[in-house]
Amino acid sequence: MIILTILFLLSLFMVFHAYFGYPLSLLVLQKINRKELKREPISLTVTFIITAFNEEKRIREKLENSLQLDYPSGKLQIMVASDGSTDQTNEIVRSYGDKGVELLEVQNRGGKEAAQKEAVAHAKGEIIVFSDVATILEPQGVLEIVSNFADPSIGCVSSEDRLLGQDGKPSGEGFYVRYEMWLRRLESEVNSLVGLSGSFFAARKEVCQDFSGDVQSDFRTLLSSMKLGLRGVSDPKAVGLYLDIADEKREFERKVRTVLRGLTVFFKHLEFLNAFKYGMFAYQFFCHKLMRWLVPFFLVAALASNVLLLSSSTVFVVLFAGQICFYGLALFGWVTQSLKGVLKIPMFFLVVNSAIAVAWWQYLTGKRVVIWTPSVR
Repeated sequence: MIILTILFLLSLFMVFHAYFGYPLSLLVLQKINRKELKREPISLTVTFIITAFNEEKRIREKLENSLQLDYPSGKLQIMVASDGSTDQTNEIVRSYGDKGVELLEVQNRGGKEAAQKEAVAHAKGEIIVFSDVATILEPQGVLEIVSNFADPSIGCVSSEDRLLGQDGKPSGEGFYVRYEMWLRRLESEVNSLVGLSGSFFAARKEVCQDFSGDVQSDFRTLLSSMKLGLRGVSDPKAVGLYLDIADEKREFERKVRTVLRGLTVFFKHLEFLNAFKYGMFAYQFFCHKLMRWLVPFFLVAALASNVLLLSSSTVFVVLFAGQICFYGLALFGWVTQSLKGVLKIPMFFLVVNSAIAVAWWQYLTGKRVVIWTPSVR
């Protein structure tokens, strides 16, 4: 019973630490040593890279939005890297050639990161800004994100995500997104981000020299910055707006794909767990990535050990009832899609951790993701 009790309490503690203990520790560290960011208007040359695959329905809106970006004339290169598109995407992009939009046709489809690698090789800017077709930027977006590079310690910058429902209003998953954005701001103030928003981020060109087709560019960019002795930060003034995915099944698949690619990058870069070399970042790398991805295992351990402890104390009966109510509310929300506001949080918690569990299974059975298909939003 003692071993089961320890297992139960340890599992609960690990779940708590992954979502609350880690940010609480950052809040303490923030009070001790807060990093100030030198942020001021600068006009470095920028290459704005949009990666696209068969985006004939959305590429025109993205290009119109990109042409509205407020940046010094002659210092912004807009490039669309078309990853083997077979629809009218390339023709539409070519029609914007007289407005300064460049088309880079990648003949053989190799995935988002492979297309980005090709685009970086053709980039003229000192700063590379990456954006997805589905992400809409505010006119000041590039100016805001580039201003962070006035600080020489910054290697890459992440935008903040704003998720909208299909009706254009903030969606239920926005609670989870806001939590992530708050955590990123906290990490930025303490040391460095551990991940970037893949839909809109920026980096110094020298940081983007080792892109690989089988590795997430956003995660890889952050790690490359750390290797160069630089850090990554989140900019709340650089906002990326994008719609929630209409198809719940596709959204689940996207989550699985994202975690699977994250696991692939993580286990290829275990050197970042070396606290003697990377200091505070090693703790962040472990907590924000690995501990978060281990939560499904902790949840199963907590539930299983709780069941075996039911006969030992009424306390465990109450705790078991609490777990059942939480998961019951989550399943009810998933099946009916009728819950609103904070009542949807259990559902998103369950969906996210189910996706992580599936990603682990795929990773351990040898599946990897290289080719990327944009989600329908």
